[in-house]
Parts: sequence; C-alpha cells; structure tokens
Amino acid sequence: MRLSAAALFALLLSLAAAPRNAPLAPTPPMGWNSWDCYGTSVTEAQVKANAGYMAKNLRQHGWQYIVVDIQWSEPNPRAGGYNREPHLSIDNYGRLIPAVNRFPSSADGKGFKPLADYVHSLGLKFGIHIMRGIPRQAVAANMPVEGASVRAADIADKYSICRWNNDMYGVAMSRRGAQAYYDSIVKLYAAWGVDFIKADDILRPIHREEIVALRTAMKNAGRQMVLSLSPGPARAEDLAFLRQNANLWRVSDDFWDEWRLLRENFTLLGIWGGASQPGAWPDGDMLPLGRIGIVAERGTDRHSRFTPVEQRTVMSLWSIAQSPLIFGGDLPSNDDYTNSLITNDEVLEVDQKGAQGREFLSSGDQRVWVADAPGSKARYLAVFNLGERDTNIRVQWPQLALPETCVLRDLWEKKDVGEIKGEYAFRVAPHASGLYKVTPQ
Repeated sequence: MRLSAAALFALLLSLAAAPRNAPLAPTPPMGWNSWDCYGTSVTEAQVKANAGYMAKNLRQHGWQYIVVDIQWSEPNPRAGGYNREPHLSIDNYGRLIPAVNRFPSSADGKGFKPLADYVHSLGLKFGIHIMRGIPRQAVAANMPVEGASVRAADIADKYSICRWNNDMYGVAMSRRGAQAYYDSIVKLYAAWGVDFIKADDILRPIHREEIVALRTAMKNAGRQMVLSLSPGPARAEDLAFLRQNANLWRVSDDFWDEWRLLRENFTLLGIWGGASQPGAWPDGDMLPLGRIGIVAERGTDRHSRFTPVEQRTVMSLWSIAQSPLIFGGDLPSNDDYTNSLITNDEVLEVDQKGAQGREFLSSGDQRVWVADAPGSKARYLAVFNLGERDTNIRVQWPQLALPETCVLRDLWEKKDVGEIKGEYAFRVAPHASGLYKVTPQ
C-alpha cells in the first residue's frame, strides 16, 4: 500500500517528534533519601510520610524519587553504624527482603511491592539502596541461586569485602552462575516496582565486573531503573565507562553538614566540570538540609549545621554543576526557609535545564562557575566566597562570550538586577553565593 503525500508527511513529522533512545534520567534526578535523617532504621511509616509530603508540596517543582537507604532487611538496626553480626531477612534464594517489623506491608512474600505501589499512586517513583555482592548469610547456608544450578558459596568471593559493613561478600563474576545471581535480585526488584537502585561499595574502588553485571541484569529485567553508584570519589579516568554503565556516580565520600566538606566539594565537583550529559550525572551526594540525624549514622537529631547562607551555597553549587538533587532531611519537618531552597523554580531550572556546568574562575577564596542555557545565548552564572571576609567578585561579560550589554537576573531573589554594560562587581559575604542568569541584549 502506497501512502498519500499528506499521510507520508504526517508520518515523517511523527517520527521526527518521537524520542529516539531517550536516556533514563534525562535530567539530574531529584528526590529524597532516608539516610541523612534515619540511617539504617527507617520504617515504612516514615517513608510514607516523606512521600506524602513530597507529593503535596514538591512534586510540582520536579521532585519525584523516594529512596529507602541501607539495611532495610535488618530487623534490629542500630543508630550510629551497623551491627557487627547482622541477621538479615532473606528469601529461599539468598536474596535480601524487607524486614517485616519495619515494613509490615512486605509480609507474606510481598516485598517492597505494596510500598512501591503506594509511592507510585502519589505520582512519584520508588528506589532502594543495595550493597554490592551476595549476603554472607546466604553463603554460610549455601543457598541456591535462582535460575542457575549453583549455590551461593560457588560464586562468592570471600576476599572481596566491604571495609565498613559486614553484610555481603563480592561476587566472582568469572564463575558459572554469577550473572544469574545478579539477574535474580534485579528481577525481584523489577517485580516490586523499583525505579531507582543506589548500589553501594561498588565505586571506590571501582568494581567494573559487578557494575557491568548489575547493568546487564537491569537490561534483562525489562524494567527501566536508574542506576546510582556509591561511594566516591569516582576517578575521572573512568568517565567513559561510567557514562556507559550508570546514570549517577558519586564524586565525593559521604557529604554531611560541615563547611570543610562543602569546601572540598568545590574541588571534587570542579574535576567533573562539563562532564554531565543526559542520562549520566556526576553526583555531589545528598543534600544534608532540613532536619537530619534523627536516628542517623553520624551526629544526633538536629537541624542542618550549615548556616542559612551556607545552605544556599550548597544549592547554588549543586545546581550550577547539574548534580542530582537528593534531599536528606525529614521532609515533614521542613521549615519555610528550607522549602524556599528547594522550591525556587528559577534556581532548579539551572540544575535541570543547564548544561556544561563548570568552574570558570578560581582565585584565592573566590570561585566563579558558569553553565550554558540550551536554546538561548544566555549563561547561568554562580559566584562564591569561600573566605571569611566580604569580597568583590568582578565578572566581565566578554569573558563569558557574551556581548557588551546584558540583563542580569538574580535567580534567588527572582528579580532583574538591571541592564548591565561591560562587567559587574558582585559583593559576596563569607561562605555565601549568588546565582544569576545573564542574557544578551
């Protein structure tokens, strides 16, 4: 059958409009993770409370992921670290399952599906944390691997262990049945409705074979799931591999509410400047903002120790760098100022729509970052003062490949500074920042 000219034109238009191999995580993921506020002990009720708050107050601003962090299979977790001899909930194939006393909807073999269904019903996406490898309990009991004629002890590498957690052994990927194990756990997660996997103890040092095995298993599972790798810092020489096999990778160790760590992250994020692209995002780690440390691995119940000025600096840096934005505080405890940081759509636009965010100037305690604004000739601009005294940071428009006259807009204040010729001197307080859009006239 021959198509008419009109029908053929309509077909060509539809093909041109259709996304072609659209990547997962086309923009930096935005969500909530339980680690900073609840450590190893988060419960189903707490996850639901945070999901409900996000759906009501944040979803319209682009926030969408709800992620349950480490040791959701531990019935008796403890604050401040991990049990030396954990007794984790496990199924007949050596796969970790949620602890029923903490996640009651998981009873009778339902796993995380009821909780994921609840999160999905709110218009959000659901994620979980996993550790690299196979549970030591499964190896001790020599449990069967689903889909293979091998057992846990056949594929475990008892010399490949995590130095800070005793839950798992690495998997020797050269052995028969090793890929089947990774296929089996991801198949289970897919059946639960998982949308996001944060894989830990896999990036520093990098375990390439197990990363590939995990990514292969995700493809085999037939469900789209974002893959995040931890902990950092990742190595810049692994960029091509990471882009091919992950959607997010950590550029730092765990980031907490300490100025020295924020200062370090200027360097760590700077190393990856310009490396972000749709589907592949260097990750500055979670945002330790709001109420954190409630039952956490580090510190006690507190509001973020970052000053209000420093909190804004965190958001300015993460946004201009196009880092994923994963909020660490207990959302229902948010105050108005915390919400102002994470619902400013002009700031979030820099993170979500900016490109090639990179350090432009580093001089003493002064930092200047720039990012492209795709679809326009404008530039996003961030200025930072890492020092202890007020400073003037002077930026000339031609340095940014901009014309002599530009309109300067303050994104935090949501107002135009004015039409500026030639250059502008930004007055920046200690530990403070400014985030702007510079548009040619």
